[in-house]
Amino acid sequence: MKTWIDFDAAPVFAIPLIDAVGGRTVCEGMLIEGPQGWGEFSPPPGCDARSAGRYLTAAIEVGTVGWPDPRRGRVPVAVSVPAVDPERAATIVADSGCRTAAVRVDGPLSDVLARLEAVRDALGPYGAIRCDVNGQWDIETAVSAIPALDRAAGGAEFVEQPCRTLEDVAVVRRRVGVRIAVDQSITEAAEPLRLPLAESADVAVLSVGALGGVRRALRVAESAAVPCVVAGELGSSIGIAVGLALAGVLPDTGFAATLGGARLLAGDVVSDARSLIPVDGHLPVAPMPPGPDPARLRQFPPTGAAMEARWRALLTAAQAFI
Repeated sequence: MKTWIDFDAAPVFAIPLIDAVGGRTVCEGMLIEGPQGWGEFSPPPGCDARSAGRYLTAAIEVGTVGWPDPRRGRVPVAVSVPAVDPERAATIVADSGCRTAAVRVDGPLSDVLARLEAVRDALGPYGAIRCDVNGQWDIETAVSAIPALDRAAGGAEFVEQPCRTLEDVAVVRRRVGVRIAVDQSITEAAEPLRLPLAESADVAVLSVGALGGVRRALRVAESAAVPCVVAGELGSSIGIAVGLALAGVLPDTGFAATLGGARLLAGDVVSDARSLIPVDGHLPVAPMPPGPDPARLRQFPPTGAAMEARWRALLTAAQAFI
């Protein structure tokens, strides 16, 4: 597949975020054009070459072998709520049109609880709220805090990755009355197909880039023995499309996909008409991602020569693992 793609011509982009997400203020990445279309290579900061190889495999999948045929034409999506103040959180949710909110659990617990209460007020009594802890807590902290999250949310749909390891998550799950989901435990595993997920969690959250593409993520879903939810990482609409492709292939489990991330960005690399902004809480599943708009690429260039050199070096290193 590498011989079909001119990696040297891959453009680098940098889109400011409206609100900081996990300390990040810019969404960075590269766009990879294959014979059949475009993909996005945007592994998170600190990603090593081997892990970046998974993201690169996901980026070139659609442009080389294509995605599996979907079973759904559109999927419900959750709006992502960063660690912002309650008023801003309520505005993000109200403006999104989504009926599910994925709220980041970051900062003092009192701030998190106020954020959740504001999101519940904005959603009303029937919307769903999930809490993403991102593996920050030890067992006792998680067991103490999760009931408080549940109360503030007016009933949490699930709490995602309360502890770093799958073993600790399993202990927490046995001690709380809220559904527990895992994501990093899957994406960081050497052999995700062999994880005892049904013994440790109620929900599996799958990120296509980190798992190496739609087909590889689909195999994880088939082996999981628990309901699966698709989540995206920071990326443009070209990157979001790969998550939609997986969500469209998976059966409807009643959970929205956390793929409303385009609303976190101050712009996009595609035209307004192609930007994956949810409408009525849903996004369409397409056989191909949108292509970049040259004018938008010029609007969001790399922030400097050092940034561009860093991305090109990571792309070169990742090619050894595809």
